[in-house]
Formats: sequence, structure tokens, C-alpha cells
Amino acid sequence: MKKKILVVDDSALMRRVLCDIISSDEAFEVAGRAINGIEALELVKKNTYDAIVLDVNMPKMNGLQFLSELKKANLPQRVMMASTDTMEGAQTTMDALELGALDFVHKPDQANACRETDFVGQFLRVLHGVVSSRVPVFTDRTRERQKKEDTQKLIGLLSKSSSRIVGSKIVAIASSTGGPKALSSVIPFLPENLDAPVVLVQHMPKGFTATLAQRLNSTSKIAVCEAAEGQVLEKGHVYISAGGMHMNIVPGKPGTYVIHYTDQPNREGVKPCANYMYESLIDSKFDHIICCVLTGMGADGTEGIKNLKAKRKAFVISQDEASSTIYGMPKAVYAAGLSDEVVSLDKVAEEISMKVGIS
Repeated sequence: MKKKILVVDDSALMRRVLCDIISSDEAFEVAGRAINGIEALELVKKNTYDAIVLDVNMPKMNGLQFLSELKKANLPQRVMMASTDTMEGAQTTMDALELGALDFVHKPDQANACRETDFVGQFLRVLHGVVSSRVPVFTDRTRERQKKEDTQKLIGLLSKSSSRIVGSKIVAIASSTGGPKALSSVIPFLPENLDAPVVLVQHMPKGFTATLAQRLNSTSKIAVCEAAEGQVLEKGHVYISAGGMHMNIVPGKPGTYVIHYTDQPNREGVKPCANYMYESLIDSKFDHIICCVLTGMGADGTEGIKNLKAKRKAFVISQDEASSTIYGMPKAVYAAGLSDEVVSLDKVAEEISMKVGIS
């Protein structure tokens, strides 16, 4: 049975082009069209859709307002943003992801450019991922407050514990579809004095990762930044790979490790690719390597961790199916027999903290 897609865009020409792209894939059918958020909201109340393709700038009710209304009405939907606003560095993209959108594509300004092969391929790949995703669950603020209280208790216990593992440590996280939302349930709950640096690959284009880092840094006690070429890794810091390049961890001055970017081809269809990050740790001198694979489509991370584990001892945490937006990357790691621990999203920060300890 074909998946039913609702297209929401105020431009008649753009709606037609997007509908043509969607209809070109035998897995989909356009089951509804709307010119703004008000029309879309009425359609969602009356009909069931497998995914919504949503513009941002529209009259009467824009895309962000529509997402807010879905939350108020408790009508969770699989939403893919397709807007000229979702361009390099756009804050609106992060706003949309925080409000419940699952993924996004940057729609060219000219409708004819949307018919080009590269855009069509990217659009359909993202839509397949969104349709395959779990319907988002709106966050319970009470639960969030309780989690923060539990985190503070854990930090207190860690400060008194003498059983934490000793030696140099590093944490390496990989995430993709649903990742920005998932990371907001992990990074802000890591202690600011975590006894290890954290390196992170989130599949995003150039420009978006800086905004993601800024958002996470503003809600976290641990320091978060977009990693810069040659930046020295420090404990209690999270380094997010810049989009459009592959991040590697290489030796710096004696006793240090630094960020090094390469411009190798896409791998697993993505850039940055977590496989490169994990493989760069093979020749490192860290005593303990903690790998963590979160929600995402595809299998990025599996090959890299497999190659890492073949030569080094590494502990692998993978997110469970029930809490994953899309159970692709963590499933691949688990199916390959590489997972040492499978946990729900709300336990990831706790497991990392327990393994690493605080300094």
C-alpha cells in the first residue's frame, strides 16, 4: 500500500513540482494539498497521513506555527521540512526540529531547480526516512524536570565513587534522523566535569551543525561546540563534526589529540560519516573508548566500530528500538553483534556518565 503524503506549500507551482517528485516514487501518493497551516491543520484533524511535507513561510499560519498547533492539539505527525528557509545556518530549521519535525531538505529558490536529479534524489531519500520513522512523542515537562533531578543525584554519586574506570577515555557518538531531538535528551544531561572529551557526528549539511552546537551549548552544563580544524580535545567538552566534512581524531602535541577534517567522498551516503571518526580512533592511545550509536536511517557507524573493535577494546552503547525515531543505525550495530549495552534514550547520558565518571 502506498504511503499517503500531505503537501503544505503556499506556492501553486512549488506544490505541483513537489507533488510530481513524490508521485514519481511508487512507494508514495499525494493524498492531500494545503496552502497554509490552517488548511493543513483541518486536513490532519479529518484524515490520516503517513508524512507531511511542510513549507515554512506561508500566509495566515506558517510552518512553525503549524507545528506548535499540532503540539497544542496533541496531534503528533511525521513532518519533513522542505523550505527555502531551511538553508545554511537557518535558525528556523532548528526551531522546526525542536517543535517535532523529523528531518529537512533545503528547497531551491526556483521551482525548476527542484526537478534536478540531485535534489529529487535527496528529497526522496529524506522522505523515505521520515515515513519509516516513529511518530514523535511530545515531551512531558514534568518528566524532563525529574530527569534533571536524577542527573544531579547521579553526579553526586559519581563524585563519591571510587570505582570509576581509570586511564584516559573518549566518548564517540553517532546520530542521524531524529538525532537533534535525541541529542537534546543526552548532551544536556552529561556532567560539566565529565572525565573525557566527547566527539559527535550528526548527519547534517554544512552550516547547520554550528547552529546545533549553539543550541545544545545553551541548554547544557558541559561545553558544546562545532569542532574546528586542529582543535585540542579537552575533558568536559563536546565536539560536533562540521557538516560537509569528515571528522578524524589524530595525535597532536605529546599527550594530546586534535580534530582533523578530511574531504574524502561520501560514505554510507553521508558527509560527515561516523565510520571515519571511529576508525580514526584505532591507532589512538586512549585506555577506554566508549562508542554510542543513536537513532538514524542506514548503517553508519557499524563498519567503523567493527574495524575499531577488531584492533582495540571498545565499549558500545546502542539506543533501543522503542525510543529510536528510526531504528536503523543502532539496529545495524546490534545486528552485527557489536553492542555491549542496549538502552533507552533517557538512559544514554546516565550510562555514559557511569562508564566515564567525573574528573
